[in-house]
Amino acid sequence: MTLIHRASASLTFCLALAGCGAEEAPPATAVAQAPADDGAPATPPVSAGPDRAAVASQAGTVLGILPKEATSESNPITEAKVTLGRILYYDTRFSKNQDISCNSCHMLDNFGVDSKPTSPGHKGQLGERNSPSVYNAAFHVAQFWDGRAADVEEQAKGPVLNPGEMAMPDEASVIEVLKSIPGYAPLFAAAFPGESDPITYDNMARAIGAFERRLTTPGRFDLFLTGKTDALTDEEIAGLETFMNAGCITCHMGPTVGGTLYRKLGLIVPYPTDDPGREKITGNEADLHVFKVPSLRNVAKTGPWFHDGSITELSEAVRLMGKHQLGRDLTDEQVAQIVAFLGSLTGSVDAAYIAKPEIPASGPDTPAPDPT
Repeated sequence: MTLIHRASASLTFCLALAGCGAEEAPPATAVAQAPADDGAPATPPVSAGPDRAAVASQAGTVLGILPKEATSESNPITEAKVTLGRILYYDTRFSKNQDISCNSCHMLDNFGVDSKPTSPGHKGQLGERNSPSVYNAAFHVAQFWDGRAADVEEQAKGPVLNPGEMAMPDEASVIEVLKSIPGYAPLFAAAFPGESDPITYDNMARAIGAFERRLTTPGRFDLFLTGKTDALTDEEIAGLETFMNAGCITCHMGPTVGGTLYRKLGLIVPYPTDDPGREKITGNEADLHVFKVPSLRNVAKTGPWFHDGSITELSEAVRLMGKHQLGRDLTDEQVAQIVAFLGSLTGSVDAAYIAKPEIPASGPDTPAPDPT
């Protein structure tokens, strides 16, 4: 079963378990009360702690373990593609002024973000939306906040030609740069064997996509789900229970804890935003203020939060989501518990995999930067 199909199946379970406004399910903790003898003072209740196995089982049904890579039938991952994609990801020469790469906004040594509300592009222009993390993104139902790209391969094509981002004038200009750099010819030939002219815009995107499909960040939460029940603290487990029982899993589901469906921002209580969301793409009024639900993997490290990067405290993001998406006024204790759980979703980054590679030298015919 694919990630998306598994998430869809989980949604039915989630809605029954934690629908907006539904009665909360009892937490999976046990409290023992010693019986008191007649006339004797009652013995204070003693917490037996959370039933870790029960919580792990419940969470595993709705969320699940993060796979090692996001496979693709249309773009099978090969080592040659990954090697080429890694180089392309760091190369700045595919921007008009040769000063911006994929890594400029999606910094691999910073959990895939630049930690800015919106990212600067060509000549310092600021984007309209926050740059989401590239880690685990290949598992998502679509790419960008509004889902306008079907996968990471299609996404890789967008920023290069966006006048406010990398600002290359057209695909032909990108191919001209690629073919002017002698070191790229053997790399493309190895990544796409048998093709008479492998240096194409589509192949550039396929190579970047193959590299990104292994940008996964497993962590303590995955160990917890696989049976290492001491991988989370009592506070984190309490937060996981609160996260599930409050209804957060109606949107944040699957191994990426989000990224598998779309939801209106302000589903229950209207949220103040002028961003049309998916309506800008679909033209459907029902998609007004609808965005892809973000993944919560590494969320403690990827602020500021929301589509516009306007929220600077994770606790405030949790509180606002409780109010606007679930219609709940979460208590300070509940917010603190959920924030603790979200910290357990911080994963590990393979330093060798994301290390900046040697970039092929420019050739004598490589176009010069254009700052205009």
